[in-house]
Amino acid sequence: MCRIIAIANQKGGVGKTTTCVNLGIGLARAGKKVLLVEADAQGSMAVSLGIREPDELDVTLVNIMEKVINDEDVEPGEGIIHHEEGIDFIPANIELAGLETSLVNVMSREQVLRLYLDEVKGDYDYILIDCMPSLGMITINALVAADSVLIPVEAAYLPVKGLQQLIKTIGKVHRRLNPRLSILGILLTKVDRRTNFARDISEQIREVYGNNIHIFENCIPMSVRAAETTAEGKSIYLHDPKGIVAEGYRYLTGEVLGDEK
Repeated sequence: MCRIIAIANQKGGVGKTTTCVNLGIGLARAGKKVLLVEADAQGSMAVSLGIREPDELDVTLVNIMEKVINDEDVEPGEGIIHHEEGIDFIPANIELAGLETSLVNVMSREQVLRLYLDEVKGDYDYILIDCMPSLGMITINALVAADSVLIPVEAAYLPVKGLQQLIKTIGKVHRRLNPRLSILGILLTKVDRRTNFARDISEQIREVYGNNIHIFENCIPMSVRAAETTAEGKSIYLHDPKGIVAEGYRYLTGEVLGDEK
């Protein structure tokens, strides 16, 4: 059975896209069929996977969601791109920002993405949704479509402060729109292991949230090598396979797979 995981945080720059790409490819390397869905108008995931100009693509998530809204058929495989590292992905671009505005007037506007993913999820073991850094209608669509949410959090004061708002939003979606939605866990990212500050923030998150929400055992350390993968259009497993970030995502993949049992 397919598991749909939304990777969400309304704070930008916390490693959502990096986590989506490297967790997805990690799952593919473990033999799973994986689809990544870019629900972010910035197009960062498309660039990370080798699409140099996302705004020039003929078919993106916007076109697919517009077909769902207009009750038009989506052709099998339409808009899905296969990546050399064994995953499929649906890119997005700046047009998604315009769709967010127009969704306000659409009937069952929170359900559009779910209706599409219900059609394709039979082909995959995992679908990962890379959410935009906001709690707008596209992110709500992702939460309604998902079974669970993985929350990357940078080990710094302000990103941690905004965590409560996201958790409240997930709770509202769970109660009103998607009763199966749960929080898969909080993933600490960009952790500078050399500083007491990062260690203090990590301990604070475990203390405040650890009793109610799973905190992933392994964090993703700060490393310039992770940022370099975007320019390369490949995962950390190819770019720096023996580095600390690749090790972190291998551990995360193992934890997510272990959660199946």
